[in-house]
Amino acid sequence: MNLVKSAVVCVASVVACGCGDTSLQPQPPPPSDVGGSQVSNETREPSKEELDDILRQYGLEPSVADPRETLERLQRQQAIVGPLRRRQQVNSIGMQFKLIAAGKFIMGEGDQAHEVTQTKPFKIGVHEVTQAQYEQVMGVNPSKFKGANNPVETVTWDDAVDFCRKLSELPAEKEAGHVYRLPTEAEWEYACRAGTTTNFGFGDDDSNLDDYAWFRENSAEKTHPVGGKKPNAWGLYGMHGNVGEWCQDWKEDYPEDAVTDPTGPASGLYRVIRGGSYLKPAGICRSASRGWYSPSSRYFISGVRVSLSPSGK
Repeated sequence: MNLVKSAVVCVASVVACGCGDTSLQPQPPPPSDVGGSQVSNETREPSKEELDDILRQYGLEPSVADPRETLERLQRQQAIVGPLRRRQQVNSIGMQFKLIAAGKFIMGEGDQAHEVTQTKPFKIGVHEVTQAQYEQVMGVNPSKFKGANNPVETVTWDDAVDFCRKLSELPAEKEAGHVYRLPTEAEWEYACRAGTTTNFGFGDDDSNLDDYAWFRENSAEKTHPVGGKKPNAWGLYGMHGNVGEWCQDWKEDYPEDAVTDPTGPASGLYRVIRGGSYLKPAGICRSASRGWYSPSSRYFISGVRVSLSPSGK
């Protein structure tokens, strides 16, 4: 059996049974498989996109050639194909989601740092909502920097909530029981940190931010297509830049004590926005950095990343 055929069989086996040398998997563990997905026992060759995603997780440059070459590169590098079993869920308009497992983390920084427990898993978009996706649902594209695969921007918090509502009402989404919403601020930071306690999801050194984000120093003061930089350890792209992302919460000061499943206050003046942007310096793109605007504010940096719970709630 040649290298390519044996790699394909190995991939199929891991996808089917979840086998693999877990000691070589990236730490902390990435999110688990999306609930409800059917895993096939059928031998198949993974897509180039799946293989490239694996290569990035192991610090390798994706291949621009045929997926078979990528398979052979994986074998030569002795990479583990286990991450294939944590496949992304794709909805009816092509939005990709990752399942984020429940857990604890330290939210905020300095004297605002506090422990947060997330008792429920949730799904969150792999990318910011693109202009094509937004226009497909809303019928309009308010963005200043036009591009079908660029993140939608110039959306208010009210627009973002309306997008979630209308997306949930699409026939295919209703049939699947999907109810979309904005992530809570705690969910957003938990997903951004991806198990880290550093300034960024990749470490403390902001000189590496260029590999992961579009921000003031490299963006030419405009947005860029989603997925063009490296993902964090949990497979999420653009968490540190490109556009800011509205969260569900009203803005409030952090509590001093540990909290469980926080959703913010019942009312307020400003809604939280996270994730830096193409106009922000590196320091404002940190995992703990917070912003807030009036829910009716419309800025060129304001975008959206959506979430949903496995139960659809």
